[in-house]
Amino acid sequence: MLPRFRRAPVVRAVHGLIAGLALGALAAPGLSWSQSGDGDEEDLSGVQLQTSPLLLENLPAAVRGQLPTFVSGDRIEGQTDGLTVVEGDAELRRHDTVIRADRLEFDQRSSEARAQGKVLINRNGNRFEGPELQLNVETNRGSFVEPSFSLLKNGGQGDASRVDFLGEDRLSAHDARYSTCPRTPGAKWMPDWLVRATRIDLDNVEEQGVAIGGVLEFKGVPILGAPYLSFPLSDKRKSGMLPPTINLDNVSGLEITLPYYLNLAPNFDATLYPTLMSKRGVDLAGEFRYLQPRYDGRVRAAFLPSDALRSRDRWGYSFQHSQNLQGEPALQLLGLDVPLGLRLNVNRVSDDDYWRDFPRTSTSLTSRLLASEAVLSGGQGSWSFSAGAYRWQTLQAVDAPIIPPYDRLPSLSLRYAQSDARIAGLRGWDWSVQTEFTRFQSDPALTGQVNGDRALAVADISRRWQTPGWYVQPRLKLHATQYRFDAPLLDGSRDHSRALPTLSLDSGMVFERSASYFGRRFTQTLEPRAFFTWTPFRDQSLLPNYDSAANDFNFASIYSENVFGGNDRISDTRALTVGVSSRLLDPGSGAEVLRLGLAQRYLLRDQNVVLPNAVGLPGGDPVTERLSDVLLGARVQWDPRWMVDANVQFNPKDRESVRTTLSGRYTPSNYRVLSAAYRLQRGASEQFDIGWQWPLADLWGTTPADRGPGRGLGVGQWYSVGRINYSVPDRKVVDLLAGFEYDAGCWIGRVVLERLQLSNVSANQRVLFQLEFSGFSRIGSNPLQTLKDNVPRYQYLREEINPPSRFEQYD
Repeated sequence: MLPRFRRAPVVRAVHGLIAGLALGALAAPGLSWSQSGDGDEEDLSGVQLQTSPLLLENLPAAVRGQLPTFVSGDRIEGQTDGLTVVEGDAELRRHDTVIRADRLEFDQRSSEARAQGKVLINRNGNRFEGPELQLNVETNRGSFVEPSFSLLKNGGQGDASRVDFLGEDRLSAHDARYSTCPRTPGAKWMPDWLVRATRIDLDNVEEQGVAIGGVLEFKGVPILGAPYLSFPLSDKRKSGMLPPTINLDNVSGLEITLPYYLNLAPNFDATLYPTLMSKRGVDLAGEFRYLQPRYDGRVRAAFLPSDALRSRDRWGYSFQHSQNLQGEPALQLLGLDVPLGLRLNVNRVSDDDYWRDFPRTSTSLTSRLLASEAVLSGGQGSWSFSAGAYRWQTLQAVDAPIIPPYDRLPSLSLRYAQSDARIAGLRGWDWSVQTEFTRFQSDPALTGQVNGDRALAVADISRRWQTPGWYVQPRLKLHATQYRFDAPLLDGSRDHSRALPTLSLDSGMVFERSASYFGRRFTQTLEPRAFFTWTPFRDQSLLPNYDSAANDFNFASIYSENVFGGNDRISDTRALTVGVSSRLLDPGSGAEVLRLGLAQRYLLRDQNVVLPNAVGLPGGDPVTERLSDVLLGARVQWDPRWMVDANVQFNPKDRESVRTTLSGRYTPSNYRVLSAAYRLQRGASEQFDIGWQWPLADLWGTTPADRGPGRGLGVGQWYSVGRINYSVPDRKVVDLLAGFEYDAGCWIGRVVLERLQLSNVSANQRVLFQLEFSGFSRIGSNPLQTLKDNVPRYQYLREEINPPSRFEQYD
């Protein structure tokens, strides 16, 4: 709160016959006032400072009832506690309400105010202007004849034949027009878009507006009409119709969705999405969300009866739920008061073609592999456990079949771990024992392998000796596995056991020095690293492969003991990996400006453990090449606007790169981002990837001013936005997202073309277009989330950062 001066209870007249009185604020019952003359200076000696609540956005109700009312003007007639008449630049001011007019009458007994002639009222930053006003400043009830108005919170503008004030937070405007397009002083108000209605009710408590007999017009053309049309005054949730979404799809045709939102409770809501597809029929979809202190989740479902293109019913659903079970009464009765959590994730669709026909409806990261799982996990102290069931729905395609992953029904694990433990009188040891039992199940005709059970135990112990300049970390691991199969293996056995020890030694050093490059000072590091690992060979060629796969070859995996992920294949890696990295660090902030890295693995013995082929039979050749490919990496961010990243996997024998990834990003300011990437995996793929968001004005040689995040670059700006993925071997665009955005200030237009490659011969394409009326609604499909998900560092043109204050329009 700001300090103010305490002074005598006198209101000073300063411009001719301008006078004022503080009604209800003076201690004496009479009126005290004075007029200054030349040389009359007030003595402010002894002035004391005290805190004042005058700049608070809202005052407590008890304080508001005691606030004084100030009246001023050229001529004042009246008496204290009676009727006061003010003429000429008349003004009444009380906390967050200001009334100005040519003539003002105020009755202190009833708190009724009547204003005539060029009337302006400002309530909490909301401004109303017109010829005549009657208002009770205590109850905030009254009426305004032929006013125009401006709302602070969402920038709304409008006019009406009459406005009825129904309290502090509600009003009704009759024969009204409403828009968020600004007014031009002195000109007739004809906004680009507006709502014209018989009556418009504005409720600042519910933070919504309702247009009775409303029509939404854009550029003078009616585009949406309804007997009851609601719109938000903020981002607060409310039940009601949401703006329709419209897009064109090359398979489903014209799609029109009429969503309806149900705000069931502060922690429950639902949205219905009935969609008319011109080539398929009517899809009935919906979503229900819930949130409680101990659990939350969502349910999505869609049903399309009698799909005209497939001649069958289509459906899909998903369910996600997570819950903290600790403290549940049923568990407490059993004496189980430990951290315990439940996670449910269910995804199912009606048929194998669902992913192809509705590629954007899946919540799964893999559109053709839909996971369903139920997991109970918990732990206390050094103990942790989990029990889960995991199933997959595999969506097959005749032209591109895939081998389904194994269901795990069930999968049970128990782990005990100690950190910084004392062993043989020496502290700092980390050790753990992980046990697991899993039942693997699938269709042997598809996998080519037998189903079975697997039990494993992994013991791990390590210790790290470290100083600021070096570290050494030895590690010993024992991996024991027991299998039991439903059918005999190729050698006739129905069970198998395996025990493998692994020894590793990780070490590194860090050197630092002060350096200067291109006139800039840095802290430069040199960080050599050596990693040794030894795992003996065990023949695993007859074992089925339930969950193992080759790890990606990168700077993380090259310093690991096992080249495979999962537990069915333990590689007999006997190797030494050496590498070095160097970094340039900003000495002030510690930010990394440059990083260079180099690493290579040397095999001391051949690696004979390999993965089986696609049908589960022994396959693959042993790795006999002593020197691995060389990994080269670099990342440069010399300037916060620029970033370049490069990673190369180089084969020194063939003298060519096996895999190359080059990427860069340029972000000079808000709403300007350009990213590009080149990815090569020799013999498999070669792609270019370009993404951008950029104002077109820059191309014409004009640079609009940056107004900050969430505010765009100004009225009348065009933006190009998109992302393109191009396949060099196929000589075609694989995925495409490209379009334009136009910011007109009070509305934004978007047109976006999206193309998703589904297979080598088919793709899904659609056109999304949207009109976003600022502070009102969005008409058309919703490309915003699509742009956010696909364009790196895409920024919304409208995003409220700080809520407005009533002092922004304080008079």
